[in-house]
This record gives sequence, structure tokens and C-alpha cells, in this order.
Amino acid sequence: MELTFDWTTTEGRRASNEDACCARPGLGLFAVADGMGGYEGGEVASRITIETLVGFASCLARGDNLFLPSDVDYARPPEENVVAAAIRLADARIKAARVGPLAQMGSTVAMVQTIEDRVVVAHVGDSRVYRRRASKIECLTRDHSLYEELRASGADVPPKEKFLHAHVITRALGIETPKRDPDLRSEALAVGDTLLLCTDGVTDVLSDEDIGALLDGDLAAERIASAAYDAGSRDNITVLLLRRVD
Repeated sequence: MELTFDWTTTEGRRASNEDACCARPGLGLFAVADGMGGYEGGEVASRITIETLVGFASCLARGDNLFLPSDVDYARPPEENVVAAAIRLADARIKAARVGPLAQMGSTVAMVQTIEDRVVVAHVGDSRVYRRRASKIECLTRDHSLYEELRASGADVPPKEKFLHAHVITRALGIETPKRDPDLRSEALAVGDTLLLCTDGVTDVLSDEDIGALLDGDLAAERIASAAYDAGSRDNITVLLLRRVD
């Protein structure tokens, strides 16, 4: 399938940018990562994440021999296991680098791998993937956060902007948590579908409805990033858009 894409990443109101992203249509790989662990640590963790995903996909494209880990889930399609293996490798590489000033670093990730006329969507943490199909906007991921875990359990929680621990995430690459594997799903990508991958510098200040309206028309990542900044985002802002055009 033929894709068009656009992306932008900025430090926003922060002193430095701990986000990272990649758009590699030749590999079918699109991803964003949001690092944590202080200035140096966050930047390193998100970079390791993206570099690992690109390296893994490049090896596959070259036909190099790759061995999936022993915890392959044979109930899943093979392409989902491959994506999961790439993310687990990023997790392992961040853990191996957590020494000295980098000891507290970790990263979220949200990624899309295109395969023929479908995509595998995967994420760890609170970076998100949205799909706009016709006039409908749908979030294809659910944040790995304390807020969303409480909501899923049926707890009565206040609106996110009034929740004291809204930014506490329950899953991240490089950090020991009860669950570390990515959530995965496979979706058909129809002609005209638009996917948005973004870090929480966008979703902290823009609602799903806001995002859906901003996805109407041409692909313009800067339009969404500017809207998030103007809405008061205090975080780094990363936006990656892709659309199927054939």
C-alpha cells in the first residue's frame, strides 16, 4: 500500500526534548517514544528505543537470521510476535544501560508496523495511536497508567485533569513493573485511513474530539503540535501522522 506521512517533535516548554520518533516507510515502521529519568536519561532511553526498533526491522528487511525469545505467544499472529520481540529487545537494551546517571531511565513507546494492507499496533506506557476513518476518531491504545487502570477496574475516578496521580504510568520499557510486555492488535488499514502516533504532550491537553477535528484535511503534524502547545502543554510534543492513499 502507498502511504504518505508527516511528523514533528519539539521540546515545547521543556528545556530539552526527551521524545524521539521515526518514520521509515521502506521498513513499514512508524514509532514514537517518550523518555523519562531526567534530562540525559530520558533522551538516551527514547533514542535506544527508536534505534532498536529500526535496527530490528532493518535486519528483517535484509533477511538476517533472527531468533524470537522463548516466550512467543503462539496464539498470536506471527507478525505480532515479531513486533513484540523488537519491543522486548528495546526493553532489554535500556535495562542494560541503566547505570550511573542513567539508572532511573525508561521510555514509553507507541508503534505501527505495516504488513501488506494491515498494521500491527503496539504500545507500552501512555503514548498513543489514533485512527481516523471517515469522520470517526478512535484511540487504538489504552494508556498503561494508574488512572486508566483504576477506570478499567470500575473505580469512581475524577476527570483526569483533577486526578492527582494522572501521570503515573504502570508500564514502561527498561523499568521493572508487574507487566512489561506491549499490548498488540492487528487492524486493516483502508484507503483514506489516517493514523496518529503521539506522546502525552499532545493528549494531556487535547481531547479525542479535538484530535479528530485536527485530523480533518491534509496531513500536518505541525498543526497538531501547535494546537497542543497553544492549549498549554507543559511537556515535549511529538506527532507522527500517516495515511493510506492507494
